[in-house]
Amino acid sequence: MTQTLTRPQTEAKPRTDRPRPWNVVLLDDDHHTYEYVIRMMRTVFGHNEQRALEIAKTVDREGRVVCITTHKEHAELKREQVHGFGADPLIASCAGAMSAVLEPAEFEGDEGGRGA
Repeated sequence: MTQTLTRPQTEAKPRTDRPRPWNVVLLDDDHHTYEYVIRMMRTVFGHNEQRALEIAKTVDREGRVVCITTHKEHAELKREQVHGFGADPLIASCAGAMSAVLEPAEFEGDEGGRGA
């Protein structure tokens, strides 16, 4: 008599997609100094002096710049921190903080804007 061994079946692990990455985009308004933007980038995002200066120059030149790409909840927190950073103390007429928006991040080769 031949004995057949059967292996226990294992369920395939369900595929879990990575959460969609989001960009926090700083918008220029011409009412804040480079010093303000650099201080905010260092405080809110932890960027070093050089990266903070690059962001200040880019937002001034292009009107917008991506500050960070992260998962949605973290992006929402960072956007709120930008909005709560307050007015620029170096400009008397400054009425408040800069604005930031969230946008889905898209990467080369994405299908439908989703990362692999």
